[in-house]
Amino acid sequence: MALPFALMGVFASTASTAHAQSDDKATDSKASPAPPPSSGPTSPPPRGSLLPTPQDDAAPAPSSAAAGAAVDPAADQRELEGQGKQRPTADGLVGSRPQDVYSEDWFSRIRPVLELHGYFRTRGELFHNFSLGRHDPAGSALWPQPIDNSYSPVSGGALNLGMCGNDPNRPDSCQDKTQATANMRFRINPELHISDNLRIMAQIDMLDNLVLGSTPDSYAMQPGAGSNGYVRAGGNPYAPISLFSNTQGPPTAGVNGWRNSIDVKRAWGEYMTPVGQIRFGRMPHHWGLGMMWNSGDNIDADYHSTVDRIMFTSGIKALDLYFGGSWDFVSSGPTNANAYSVYGGQPYNTGNLTNVNQWSLFVARRTNPELQRLQLSRNQVVINGGLYAVYRSQYLDLASSNGITETPWTFTNGNPNNNGLERRNAQIFIPDAWVQILFKKFRFEAEFATVWGNIERAPSTGTNASDTKVRQYGLTTQTEFKAIEDKLRLNLGFGWASGDPWQDSLQPTNGTNAFNSGNGPVSTFRFNPAYNVDLIFFRRILSRVEGAYYFRPSVEYDFIRNPGGQKFGGNAAVIWSRASEFVQTPGHNRDLGLELNLSLYYQAKDGALNDDPDKLGGFFAMLQYGVFFPMGGLNYLPNITNNTNNPSGITDWSTSSAHTIRLFLGIVY
Repeated sequence: MALPFALMGVFASTASTAHAQSDDKATDSKASPAPPPSSGPTSPPPRGSLLPTPQDDAAPAPSSAAAGAAVDPAADQRELEGQGKQRPTADGLVGSRPQDVYSEDWFSRIRPVLELHGYFRTRGELFHNFSLGRHDPAGSALWPQPIDNSYSPVSGGALNLGMCGNDPNRPDSCQDKTQATANMRFRINPELHISDNLRIMAQIDMLDNLVLGSTPDSYAMQPGAGSNGYVRAGGNPYAPISLFSNTQGPPTAGVNGWRNSIDVKRAWGEYMTPVGQIRFGRMPHHWGLGMMWNSGDNIDADYHSTVDRIMFTSGIKALDLYFGGSWDFVSSGPTNANAYSVYGGQPYNTGNLTNVNQWSLFVARRTNPELQRLQLSRNQVVINGGLYAVYRSQYLDLASSNGITETPWTFTNGNPNNNGLERRNAQIFIPDAWVQILFKKFRFEAEFATVWGNIERAPSTGTNASDTKVRQYGLTTQTEFKAIEDKLRLNLGFGWASGDPWQDSLQPTNGTNAFNSGNGPVSTFRFNPAYNVDLIFFRRILSRVEGAYYFRPSVEYDFIRNPGGQKFGGNAAVIWSRASEFVQTPGHNRDLGLELNLSLYYQAKDGALNDDPDKLGGFFAMLQYGVFFPMGGLNYLPNITNNTNNPSGITDWSTSSAHTIRLFLGIVY
């Protein structure tokens, strides 16, 4: 849950400030003479104004209808301006009485104001040997082989692409372990401020992670027959092959891509009352360091947590203490949305027992930023933190969920008809604790969460009720020390995600063993994929930290850093990763690998966001390099390397390092 810390400090002082402003302006109204009446039309007063300015009190120019009066356009204009700044009162006369209170007496925003924030980014990336030199079949590989690379899978059936080489009559096998790609995203976060305490927020992505070069005019798709998904449609006679492509088209789902050009990802409303804030709609979900719930608002993020919810937040400003709760709509199950069309109608949930219900409560302490800076300057310790608790339940579920074919439920009356549903009767409880300790230039931050629950009938456990327990644990810490005018930053990161001794893979599976077949609790904890700690292994190959722990020392230094926001610097990090349960690794060894990440970054001196050198704004560029050295946990077991179990005749069973190069260009506004 994204705590509205910046806004929650407002509600406690809104009423008193507004009353003070109203009393002061009413006193001024008593002391000022009422302006002369006018019969002309009035326009809305300027924002924040209560009385006409002194130059507006001048007597109106003589009417042009008077005998011998000269026409004075300038005087007429002054008269109109004066009339436009006068208010009508209850009795119809122009002027303001002390008992009259208008919206601008309370708010600085009296009319809707639209603010636009967000970013534009383009990323070029090179992935080399992300398969780590392994010979895994396509369906079980940690990273699929490039489609233009010849290799021999362990299961047999070597893939030999004999289409390369200089002699077309005697072609060679194609060998290419490198994949190069580039993508872009234009994100808009509009904020419609109706008043100081009422606004509508949204998040809209255009060309979201669009692969550059992916929608040329020589390419189109159409729905295929049966289960073929999308297949290539008829060609363009003006571009019969990609070599003759002349332009790029906007991506359109079902025509030349899998998704449309514009994605509306979030929209929610916020209303600040005298006792707290109400949020409602589809909104970002973030807590603590983002280990489990991460809004993904980082400019380089690819994933995010979004939740449909109604939330109320309140607090005690004097204690910097905040608390609240929410009712969340995780999954509604089936709806009748297909019964309505573009001509109208309201779809609805067709069954309440299939809902995934969720409720949350939180309490947190977050020191006011100004007070926090003051305390740190006085060498005082600042402690922030909180507890976030989530309860989730589901009674019935759709059958054949997660791609697993379910055995129909056996009813006592012999009727096998389950109407497409099956009993789940599941509950999980997720407490998540976060703490932050600040002292001078030192910061320590940690987040610990557990998923504790029970599933009466999990998929693939058979027709009889068989309880499946859920016992997952996750921990992450960040330690930082700043020196040399904050130019130097020394960091030590640590993270741990519990593993599962009944699983043979770190990655999730839809097979019959997805819930351990009742052998033991589901124990593999997975970090939010937006919580990135490296460039290759966790971020790309596994897509997140799961069933493993890591140590991450790093150093960062700004060679150039000025108050206007301009900076140029570099970063170096080493990540050592190990499996929590050795049986989940291919080589039955805890050591997964060692990764080295290097970065150079530059931020230009432009944009209002650059007033704070710790914030990202304006133009930003970054060049990164990463190398991952696999260790024993990613090797083969002896029974696989034995020649008797080697149908492909593989002679080299060694793994090899993976490399990546990234170029990032972005604009933050």
